[in-house]
Amino acid sequence: MCGIVGYTGSRPVKDILISGLERLEYRGYDSAGIAVEEEDGLQIVHRKGKVASLAHTVDHFDFAGTCGIGHTRWATHGRPSEANAHPHASCDGHIAVVHNGIIENFTELREELEAEGHAFTSDTDTETIAHLVEELYEDDLLEAVREATQRLIGAYAIAVISDREPGTIIAARKDSPLVVGRGTDGSFVASDIIALIDDTRDVVMLGDGEIAKLRPDFIDYYNAYGERFVPQTTHIDWDVDVAEKGGYPDFMMKEIHEQPRVIRDTLSGRLADGRLSIDELDLTHEELNLIDRVYVIACGTSYHAGLIAKNLIEGWARIPCEVEVASEFRYRNPIITPTTLVVAVSQSGETADTLAAIRDARVKGAKVFGITNVVGSPVARESDGVIYTKANKEIAVASTKSFLGQVVSLTLLALLLAQVKGKFKTNQVRLLFRELADTAEQVEHILSDTAAIDEAACACKDAKSALFVGRGMGAAIANEGALKLKEISYLHAEAYPAGEMKHGPIALIDEGFPVIAVATKSPVYDKLVSNLQEAKARGAMVVAVATEGDEDIRAHADHVIYIPKVRDAFSAITASVPLQLFARAIAIERGCDVDQPRNLAKSVTVE
Repeated sequence: MCGIVGYTGSRPVKDILISGLERLEYRGYDSAGIAVEEEDGLQIVHRKGKVASLAHTVDHFDFAGTCGIGHTRWATHGRPSEANAHPHASCDGHIAVVHNGIIENFTELREELEAEGHAFTSDTDTETIAHLVEELYEDDLLEAVREATQRLIGAYAIAVISDREPGTIIAARKDSPLVVGRGTDGSFVASDIIALIDDTRDVVMLGDGEIAKLRPDFIDYYNAYGERFVPQTTHIDWDVDVAEKGGYPDFMMKEIHEQPRVIRDTLSGRLADGRLSIDELDLTHEELNLIDRVYVIACGTSYHAGLIAKNLIEGWARIPCEVEVASEFRYRNPIITPTTLVVAVSQSGETADTLAAIRDARVKGAKVFGITNVVGSPVARESDGVIYTKANKEIAVASTKSFLGQVVSLTLLALLLAQVKGKFKTNQVRLLFRELADTAEQVEHILSDTAAIDEAACACKDAKSALFVGRGMGAAIANEGALKLKEISYLHAEAYPAGEMKHGPIALIDEGFPVIAVATKSPVYDKLVSNLQEAKARGAMVVAVATEGDEDIRAHADHVIYIPKVRDAFSAITASVPLQLFARAIAIERGCDVDQPRNLAKSVTVE
């Protein structure tokens, strides 16, 4: 992962590649690189860090080539490093590849290629493609790439060049987006339309299994069998701002729809032979086994992800877990020992309160583990280990995909602790991991039909206040639902465990008062239904997020939003999505700016 750009034509390619990569920076990345065809062969330059660092380095090269490929990488296989940055080259240096996606069978392919004498210089799955194309190359780059893709299992979008066929780029995709277009002076390929929009407005969205051969003056298209075809061309009439939104009306909606990819990317490479792998934690299994207390410290949305983690860590690993608001944690005297694990959660990695809590915890001897979305951020630097949530850059102030990335990351951590503590056997870990991975598809299903969400939002748009309720895991989810509604619609909302409703909040309920309930099937489902009956008896308008197939809930709710059936432990992932959409729909109805709500900032760097 994460951004691809390529050009072949009559203009010097260096500046085109750098400009394209800068356009793709919004996606988030940890390293960047380019490969340019020069008279003396392929020249590859890559740098860990920002595109600006790459551009500064490239300025010292006298590149004159007019064909090349570039990439911004977000680490999946192998740590962020210069060696793991794209493009990757074949052994002989004649072939270079950039790649988005995950090659699931790269270990087997790598072992096979090493047995044939290929020498690898990185830890990535992408380098396998370069060596595989080299192995298959017989004077036809197109055919070598086509044959190579037949051997790949997983998702990929790739662009390949070879100095043996100057001026040629071969592009192919499966389950990862790739866009091809012709400009007035050359041919372009990119993972996102935004990288091409200054040079062409007529593009082809490659389909799964399709391959494009780009030349300076033409582009040919082939199916998986090598047969040429004429593709459908799409004319882009968006401006740059809309292009960055991928055609969605706002960044919030775009980022909500990116959540299935976030789930897949965050889980990628985390399970091998039934054992979970979180190398970034930088603790041995022996050290993890000694952990006897966990603190999750966070603010806002990240705090709610921590509430979900508490349920999982205590329920699975049987380790006491406290969730602390970071701004309070540092001003009291928490019980911390060398066997305490402090998990600091921050979307930006810059949250001042969370950073202060990290420093305090380390002084007191705790191991500190960070979960953040920003590579190289202060939280990442000051923690003993870190999981990056792979959400890419999040533009909308109200967090959606970063939240889900945090929940998935914390779920992985809970599962790892349970495995290390001997609470789960290997086959149980495999099963739970597979079900966790399946939530990506279930979120896609939720996003495919939002009519019920929109209908419920329209019914609630004129309310003055709302109450979110749930029990068990649903109570934690309700907190995040209420926060989203407050953040972007300015409609006051509170969240309570449903059993607490009669201890005060029920006084708020009168005719038409919205009560939004997380009512998915769970061990406490019947208890929740009883609480909803209490609310209905006082005139509440109940909106229930319920499990598909649950017809009984209709007797207790005015509006029902169905989501796929999942294990209760994973319900936070699926149930959060309709609550995000619900909040957004109400905000739109009320004329609010969902991307930049008043008084809020994306990164809170003051106490």
